[in-house]
Amino acid sequence: MKKLLCICIVTLFTSSIGFSQKAADRKDWVSLFNGKDLSGWDIKIAGLPLNENYKNTFRVENGVLRITYDQYKTFDGKYGHIYYNKPFSYYRIRYTYRFLGTQTPGGDSWNVRNSGIMVHSQSAASLSLGQTFPVSLEMQLLGGLGKGPRTTGNLCTPGTQVHMNGKLRPEHCTDSNSKTYDGDQWITAEAIVFGDSLIHQVINGDTVLTYEKPQVGGGFVSRDHDWNAGHFSAEAANYWISKANTPLGEGYIALQAESHPIDFKQIEILELKGCTDPKASNYKSYYVKSDNTRCQYTKK
Repeated sequence: MKKLLCICIVTLFTSSIGFSQKAADRKDWVSLFNGKDLSGWDIKIAGLPLNENYKNTFRVENGVLRITYDQYKTFDGKYGHIYYNKPFSYYRIRYTYRFLGTQTPGGDSWNVRNSGIMVHSQSAASLSLGQTFPVSLEMQLLGGLGKGPRTTGNLCTPGTQVHMNGKLRPEHCTDSNSKTYDGDQWITAEAIVFGDSLIHQVINGDTVLTYEKPQVGGGFVSRDHDWNAGHFSAEAANYWISKANTPLGEGYIALQAESHPIDFKQIEILELKGCTDPKASNYKSYYVKSDNTRCQYTKK
């Protein structure tokens, strides 16, 4: 009887360890978009106050977050972004997107089937009134035009700069090595972000671009398109100039609106920063950055 009791205790203990390990290994993806409305997101469109959704540019229809221009006569420089209202530093962000239809009249020629998702972005509230793009790292999304190769999951750097293969990359935009995706098909994309050290960009499961050491700097876009051309206030421009060459290790996530209709769905985040104490109830084995101020412990 004692032997049987010992076996039962060992079995229960082993099962408890196994359950705890499974819980620690289980990836807790969190949806940033509830499929019903724009709760948790802030809108900023150039020339307009915070959260003025000009001509219903950003909307939710049938569980899809849509960026559309059916109420516009002309684009008229209304560059916009919708920002999730919490900053992140170490994480994976994955989402599904598709381009639709034709470009809005008045949009720049380079914005045909062109959009993006910004990471390590400044907040919506911190943008100058007329500012066109946030200081951020843009995972640029391009749709094929049926005219040959056109990669997606590229990198553009408004007000930022990065390193690749150990060298500073001065170009504003860098092409990935992705396939070309023509038509209105859904595409799954992901950015894997490790603070100010390393970022991978993934399209349909393939890593198409990797870069290192993101920083503030490099001017805004180029010498010909500086902070003034980006409609930064003098105060804001001076602030970002003073931050040149400083590491960019966290920020907001934003979806871009720059004249071509695009849909997003299944926008999910997996934080890679959190409690790394195995004794805590919310410990995760896949965290790569410790923040043990978040640890939670079960009272005994």
